[in-house]
Amino acid sequence: MNKVVTIAASLVFLMGATAFAQDARLVEAAKKEGGKAVVYGSLDSDTGDAIGNAFFKKTGIKMEYWRASSTKVLERAVSESRAGKPLFDVLINNASPMQILLKDGMLSKYDSPSAKGFAKEVIDPNLGPRYRNVVIGIIYNKEAIKPPEAPKSLEDLVKPQYRGKVVMGDPKQHTTTTQWLASLHKIMGKEKADKFIHDLGASQPALVESYIPAAERVTTAETPIAIAFIRYVYLYGQKGAPLDYVRLGKMLGDGHHVGLGSKAPNPNAGKVFIDFFLGDESMSLMTKIGGEFVNRKGVKPPLPDVDKIQFVEMVELDKEGYAEKAKEYDKLFIK
Repeated sequence: MNKVVTIAASLVFLMGATAFAQDARLVEAAKKEGGKAVVYGSLDSDTGDAIGNAFFKKTGIKMEYWRASSTKVLERAVSESRAGKPLFDVLINNASPMQILLKDGMLSKYDSPSAKGFAKEVIDPNLGPRYRNVVIGIIYNKEAIKPPEAPKSLEDLVKPQYRGKVVMGDPKQHTTTTQWLASLHKIMGKEKADKFIHDLGASQPALVESYIPAAERVTTAETPIAIAFIRYVYLYGQKGAPLDYVRLGKMLGDGHHVGLGSKAPNPNAGKVFIDFFLGDESMSLMTKIGGEFVNRKGVKPPLPDVDKIQFVEMVELDKEGYAEKAKEYDKLFIK
């Protein structure tokens, strides 16, 4: 279903946001279990580390975090599970890979009491709350590309003056970029989207593993324009990078979930972590450190003009869908 919602509407401050106290019996069971939760996720390391520190301070349980791109997280979880030796307790990733893992029996349903702090429309019946929306658009280095000279639309990216200045995730190996390209028809219409994808491939943008290295190249102006998460404007701006994003109006993105491993070595610790992760403290850290568009009631992202963004949820692809699209884009994008 084509869901178009205004970011501001979903993140409006509600004074009655539900508070949650950690279950003491569950915490005690987690400590007896080993006192640690092993988490694999695509959440930025700085944010993950801050959440891990806050989690330990509150519960006395350690978070062991392995961070990688959404694709690498999926691949590692599948590899370990197929070998019969899953080492993770919790996965944090975007919706489509999480649905794949759930369907294949690698995740189990856990109804966290912290889910009460989210609106019903962002709660998946099996995966729980869509804790954040990742919004994809155009970011640029405003010292290398002056704002009046920056692209004003996606179609502008293929204009001659931007050739050699654009970087993006490699659609042959980065599932989120694959999904983004496959969803462009939702904001552009099929005919325009097909032409744009063809022209974008022909313009030979720089291709990197994921959106983080794309953003890093923008911060140094090595490649001053990127297709990436727009929250990087805030994230790297906190470190002094002169970034801005193009106000496109409608922007594609994906929801992210947190899930409990079906064969978690430390299931109680995993549950304690999920309860904390979905709570106010963790969600607030995400916005303050990473500029995240979280969906918990009362927590707003710090980026300017977020009230003007229309979030359009990307299409869901299964394993066959990803493989088909990756093969299709392999012919268009040359690394």
